Order: sequence, then C-alpha cells, then structure tokens
Amino acid sequence: MKIIRFSLYLSLVAIFACNNNNKESGIETKNAPDIEEVKKLSSAANVEEKIQQWQKESANSGIQLENIRLVDSFYSQREYQPVWSNRELREDLYRSIENAPNHGLQFKDYHGDYLEMALSNLANLDQEEKDLLELVLTDAFFTYGRHLNSGKLDPKKLYSIWDIDSNTTDLLPLFEKAISENKISATLEDLAPNHIVYKGLQKSLKEYRVLKEKEENPTQVPQGESIKPGDTSSRMAMIALRLNELNFIDSIPPNSTHKYNQNLQEAIRKFQEHHGIETDAVIGEGTISELNSTYEERYKQILVNMERWRWHPQDLGDHYIIVNIPNYRLHLVKEKDTISSNRVMVGTEARKTPVFSDKIEHIVYNPTWTIPPTIKKNDVIPAAKRNSSYLTSRNMAVFDGSGQRLNPSEINWNNPEVVNYTYRQEAGPANPLGKVKIIYPNRYSIYLHDTPSKKLFEKNSRAQSSGCVRVEGVLDLAEYLLNDQEKYTSEKIQEILDSGRTTTIKITKDVRVHHFYWTAWREGDETRFAEDIYKQDKEIMQLLLN
Repeated sequence: MKIIRFSLYLSLVAIFACNNNNKESGIETKNAPDIEEVKKLSSAANVEEKIQQWQKESANSGIQLENIRLVDSFYSQREYQPVWSNRELREDLYRSIENAPNHGLQFKDYHGDYLEMALSNLANLDQEEKDLLELVLTDAFFTYGRHLNSGKLDPKKLYSIWDIDSNTTDLLPLFEKAISENKISATLEDLAPNHIVYKGLQKSLKEYRVLKEKEENPTQVPQGESIKPGDTSSRMAMIALRLNELNFIDSIPPNSTHKYNQNLQEAIRKFQEHHGIETDAVIGEGTISELNSTYEERYKQILVNMERWRWHPQDLGDHYIIVNIPNYRLHLVKEKDTISSNRVMVGTEARKTPVFSDKIEHIVYNPTWTIPPTIKKNDVIPAAKRNSSYLTSRNMAVFDGSGQRLNPSEINWNNPEVVNYTYRQEAGPANPLGKVKIIYPNRYSIYLHDTPSKKLFEKNSRAQSSGCVRVEGVLDLAEYLLNDQEKYTSEKIQEILDSGRTTTIKITKDVRVHHFYWTAWREGDETRFAEDIYKQDKEIMQLLLN
C-alpha cells in the first residue's frame, strides 16, 4: 500500500467526523475493541529517512509538518529512535487534542482529522504510513503545546502598540519528560494559562457553545435615530423581544405599545451596564449593535479573548496593577487578592493606549507635564500658531535644544525647528496630570496620573485620553505604593501637595503595571462583555478560525 494520500484522509474523515464530539476513551479500539495493540510504530532508520524526505521534498504526503526542524532536532538527539510505540501515549495525545476546543482552539489544527482516521485504523496501515504517523504525532505535540503556551497568532505582527514578549517554553525537554513519565495530556494542559480570567473564559466558552447551538433566528433590530426615555418608536416591540431573548426582561407585556416605558428603560440600563455602554438608557447605534450580537458572535468573542490571554505573561507577579483598557478599569492585586479597583480613562481609538508591562519606579507629586510628541505636533504647535497667548494662558513654557527658555511671542512658528522644542506645562490646577503621576519608564511615555476633570469618570465610555491612563482615586493608589516608607505619612504627603513643589519619590515596593486588552471575562456566574473600542476582535477572530 502506498503512503496515505490526503484525498483518502478526507473520505475516511467524513465517516468519523459525526462522532467528533462524542469520542470513546480509546481511539485505537473504537472500531475493534479487541484488536491487538500495535507495539512498534517505526524504526530509527525509517524515522531518519522519512525526516530527510520531508526536508528535501515535503514528503508529498498531503500533510504539512509545522515543526520539521524541531522534530528533526528531537529525533536526532535520540538517534532517531521512535517514541510512539506505546498505545497509551498515542491515545493520551489524541485525547488532549480532542480537548483543544475547550481552549478555544481547533481540533483540525493539530492534525486532528488525520490522527482520528489513522489511529482508528492503525492495524491496517502499512509501514510507510506508520512512519508518517510517528512524525505527525510528534509534530502535533509541538504545535499544540506552542499554541497553548503562547497563542496561535503573533500579536506583534498584528499590532504596532504591542510590547509584551511571547511566553517561551523549551518544548524539547518538556516533550522528553512527558514521554518518559507517560504524561502527555497533563504536560500539555500545564502549558495553558492558569490565570483566573482564562479559567473563567473556559467556563463561559462551554456555556456559550450550548447557547449558540440552541439559538434560532435571533431578532435583529434595525438601526435608526436614537430612542430616548419616553419616546415612541416602531422599533420598541423588536427591542423588547430581543431583550427577552437575552433574558434582560422576563416577558413581553401583552398589547405592548411603541412607547419606551419605565420597565424597558430599566432593562436597557441593565443591558448597557452589562456591556460597558454608556448607562443613559438612550438606545443609540452602539446599544443596537450590542443587542444584535448573537450567541454565535459572543462565542467567537470569547475565543478571541482566550487567545489574548495566551499572549499575556504567564506570571504577572505577586504584586501588580492591571489595567483592562476596553473595560476602563484598574485593579490592584497582591498575592491573588484584589485590594482595590478604580475607574480609568484610556486613549482614544486614534491615540490608543498600548499593551505592555513594566515596573513602577517612582511617583511625582505636583507634576509638570512635558508635552508628548504627538500632542505637541498635532495640538499645541497649531494652537500656538493661531494664538500667540495660547501657551502663556495655559502656564506652558518652551525650551530650545540647549535648555534655554524661550518667549513664545518671539518664536517664528513657521520655522520647522519648533517641532524640536520642548513644551512643558507647569504644576497647578490647570495641569492635565492633576496632583500626581505614577511612573514606570517605557518607550511609549505612558503612565498613570490624576486629572482635574474628575466628572468624566462618571461616563461609561471613557476612551478620552491621548494614551496615558487617568485614574480615579489615584492619590490613594500613590499613597498605598508609599506605605512601606515610614516618613511618607498621609500628613507628609498632604504637606507636599500643599507646597505646590514638584516632588519625586522613588518606589521601594516591587510592583508591576500591566496594560492589557480583553473584551470578555467572567464575573461570578455571568459572562461580561466590553465594547471593542479599538476594533481588534474581528481581525483576530478571522485569523483564528481560518
């Protein structure tokens, strides 16, 4: 028999595909429970020859090995001795790959269809086919292990504002250990994120898989003019029906009118709060879009966010601040306990807050504000050109390359050199950084800070900054970061603030800040969703599923 061709795979796969969601514990014995175990899959000579074929001509088998160099490195270290001659090992790997959908990954990406066909017909394979199976099993382990550990996609190829290194694990010794200890599945599971958010998303994925399978013809509400409390609209009946389908109202009142009444207003407010929309009971374009999201779309949104958590560091540290950008929230965590939670404002879509992690270095009370390059170029210089008193009215100073302070009224604003000047706003009530900033040096010049515009925290949609993160209650956060230094009592800190002098204090605690982006998570027994403010979910979803 010649090497199995992919066309044959597909024809046989069709026979078994319908059972893919209801596997028996032993794939090799599913067709013949009493079949004799295949105890020798290949030989050293055959493995070496097959790898050489692959490196020269891709073996022309219809199967693409994703990790041919890693596979060759593994086998060459063991003089090409095969490792899959034990049925228990083969079935353990297959069961683990069957579990890939519970991690938001796809069975087929790990040679799942081929392995299902080959393992369930192992006794009928000729030697060349068994040689192929030996390598495919190893390749499946490496690909699945890498995807569980660091994700299927590379975020740095997708985003210019992603500055977190991928999780890296040396899979060769890990695989060797898994083989010797007969722990394939357990080893792979240990590679997946262990964070509470990821674990919660796994529960949500299971729930939404059931919901999407039960969903039939969900109501889709047409877009139109915003509907305000007390308004009358022909779309209210459809909105009420959709709220009922999503369990935000228990029933639809008989003989309901087109009036946007109090009960529906309360349901809309609850829906808006649940989805991170402005909780104003106004049914605008954003609210309609969220209402129209199906369980299928929510299921995919959960997949996307599980992938994101595979991109995040496996170890966030024992003591850290984590900012979820689209949820406009900051959490202070110590030893897995959340100490405090603060509302934040983040960058607009045009000036996005980047994703990165860094260690807090110091705090500045009564900070000055050195204008960042983007704001300097796009906002400050054009305004100064139009109005010569713009800078002085905002307590801003200008310095040339030598550090000499310049008189704004004497500057030629048409000179290209103005872009290279330093623009600094002095400390004071009008300073947009407020009374304090928390610094963790990074290439984006991003930090946490106060703001004089505190009423903006009352809005649900808070993507309003130029990239830095404004924090409600940041003075309390800063004081917490200093509470291991005895001299910085509440009274001392207030004295510094009252002085108006810019004061920098080094942090002695080991605290990291993580700026992350995720639009689905679990709170208690509910799955919560946030607006995808930077429009990233759709692209990730398409790449994950293709």
